[in-house]
Amino acid sequence: MRVTEVVLPSVGEPEALRVRVRELPPPGPGRALVRVEASGVTFAEQQMRRGTYYDMPAFPFVPGYDLVGVVEELGAPAPGRPELVVGQRVAALTGTGGWADRVLLDAGDLVPVPDGVAAVDAETVVTNGATAWRMLHRVAKVQAGETVVVHGANGGVGGVLVKLAVAGGIRVIGTASARNQDAVRAMGALPVDYRGDIPAQVRALAPHGVAAVFDHVGGKGVKDSWRMLAPGGTLVSYGSASTRDQTGRGMINVLKLVARLALWNTLPNRRSAHFFNLWAGRSRNPETYRAELRDDLTQVFGLLRSGAVEAVIDGIYPLDRAADALRRAESGTAVGKVVIAPGGTAVR
Repeated sequence: MRVTEVVLPSVGEPEALRVRVRELPPPGPGRALVRVEASGVTFAEQQMRRGTYYDMPAFPFVPGYDLVGVVEELGAPAPGRPELVVGQRVAALTGTGGWADRVLLDAGDLVPVPDGVAAVDAETVVTNGATAWRMLHRVAKVQAGETVVVHGANGGVGGVLVKLAVAGGIRVIGTASARNQDAVRAMGALPVDYRGDIPAQVRALAPHGVAAVFDHVGGKGVKDSWRMLAPGGTLVSYGSASTRDQTGRGMINVLKLVARLALWNTLPNRRSAHFFNLWAGRSRNPETYRAELRDDLTQVFGLLRSGAVEAVIDGIYPLDRAADALRRAESGTAVGKVVIAPGGTAVR
């Protein structure tokens, strides 16, 4: 079997991406060959091409944090692996490797996509949906009727967070630029201008503080996120977008952020701070991690199928235009998910 894939050879601009063709072996026991229908462009790839992502492989490698596709071939059954059938649509978190037309994956990492959910629509909520669901329900454990702040409410994870929270009866205050505030309002959130005094704007809407703040920005602004919490509130930090263009090792910025959150957790003020990593727990207890991820994505896919969560797609690009897709995702003007579809068209 021949596979066509996009390779990131070294640190460089998006135009450094290259397409290559190589041979792919048949799937071994417990493995599956998946024909990729859609993969996404995430913030991880934006940092990886700069060499600053805190947990990235050595160059060269194939980017692609997640994917949705169809099972084409199965290896011999393996104990503990879910039952799959050829022709079944599935989703997977890959970390890397998704920007290809076919991939070999462990069958245990595949999550069935329900009938009635299109491939490109499902793709918009694989990484973003799993991240948002787990932060909202497993980390912050926000309840209906409570108020939260979502930074970057029109972004990839932020937009899904808003939709999941609103669907759960949670009041959302979302930061966004002036041009995107109407879109945030249409999602059911109360928009505030991220260029202004965010804490003051939030206090005007939630004088006693909020139950949770979801912060992907990091940097100095994370202090404001902490101060916006009500007693008993939770800060969930899940990135350091403010340091995206800095040179050097990305791990240093993450470690500084984690250290600051740990220090705040020692303060006697009934608030808590967490750094969220979507992969946390996978190496320590892989089967539990897989089962929880399967449950979480099944919940998100159900909301997508019912219409409670809407798939928003900014654009769809073929493999040989992966550089254009990455540029678009980095532009700051994309509304919704930037998708790479090996077939070059929306798979519905």
